[in-house]
Amino acid sequence: MNSTPALPCPRPPLKLLYRLPLPLLELGLVVSWSSGFIGARFSIDYAPALLVVFWRCVLVTVALLPFVFGALKDTPVRVLLKNAGIGLLAMGGYLLGVVQGVALGVPAGLAALLADLLPVGMALLAAGVLHQRLHRSVWTGLGIGLAGVVLVAHDALALGNAPLWAYSLPLLGMASLAVATLWQKRLQPHESLGLLANLWLQCAVCVVAFGMVVASQGSLLPLPTTGFALSVLWTATIATLGGYGLYWLCLKRSTPTRVASVLYLSPAVTLLWAWAVFDEPLSWLMLLGTAVSAVGVWRVVRGEARVPEPVQGAEHVGQSTD
Repeated sequence: MNSTPALPCPRPPLKLLYRLPLPLLELGLVVSWSSGFIGARFSIDYAPALLVVFWRCVLVTVALLPFVFGALKDTPVRVLLKNAGIGLLAMGGYLLGVVQGVALGVPAGLAALLADLLPVGMALLAAGVLHQRLHRSVWTGLGIGLAGVVLVAHDALALGNAPLWAYSLPLLGMASLAVATLWQKRLQPHESLGLLANLWLQCAVCVVAFGMVVASQGSLLPLPTTGFALSVLWTATIATLGGYGLYWLCLKRSTPTRVASVLYLSPAVTLLWAWAVFDEPLSWLMLLGTAVSAVGVWRVVRGEARVPEPVQGAEHVGQSTD
């Protein structure tokens, strides 16, 4: 008789997410992840970018606490610390690198392109540090996908007037997320938190981290304007709960390289967001770049299928404590 206690099943709203086909989850990931760049651009007109990031994390932390308190209080401290470290790299390091780079004068298009090197960075880390074998189709797909991203973002690229060192910030943010992703993937099933608990812990850690950074630059008080409130709501719901939530959920169902490669499509969707929200024009080059990126993602998916990787904790996906 098996004496291992059964973990509680996820709450009904999350059960549907766990059962959705992976391509549908990936589509939601691309849409919600790309919304973060639009939210950041919108917020710059109303408040310092890092102040918005700070309050976005505060809002998510407060909103999710009633749903995760029971699970978190029974979680060993060692497990909490591991997941907090992952969150600090994944959310704190990534957002600080990208947002602060833009604030220092790195053009948004170039910052997004540097951040979108995530699939390549992930593959290099997996192959060089973890000694994971990647099929040549995966490398080919990553190269094709990157070419598509360059085509999509071509019209938005510029060097800007930022100090030279500032251009390294989006790259460091990308590397931070890549390390966090591989670390998360290598956790043992008993070390993984449920989806909501994971998001809460990441945002709670980032409240402290961003709070210290923002406090060193000025006040932590929210601004009493509609634009500030909308910026925080947009980035907290769509970009954080949607973007990061679906990112971790897709990672439970797939490999790090595949999840990262899907984000090659986010620049094109970002431009679609910009067209819908800011009435920016679309171009045939964007359409061509999107098609090229899609071919690259398809090559990565096929290459990953040829070298199957066991997904740690996959059997526990439907047994989250959320």
